[in-house]
Amino acid sequence: MAIKPKYIKQLGRTLLEEYPDAFNTEFETNKENVNKLTTVESKGVRNRVAGYITRKKAAKV
Repeated sequence: MAIKPKYIKQLGRTLLEEYPDAFNTEFETNKENVNKLTTVESKGVRNRVAGYITRKKAAKV
């Protein structure tokens, strides 16, 4: 597995701090919420942010 770029981590952390209840351990749900809460146009970036958030939420459970 590769290390995530800084901008992915920053955006993921910001979203988790501002909207902690909007995310859970389901990737598909997180992907939709990232799409709603941000202006990310790139599908790849959206998926990477959603994956980062999913892994962080799963680690806390």
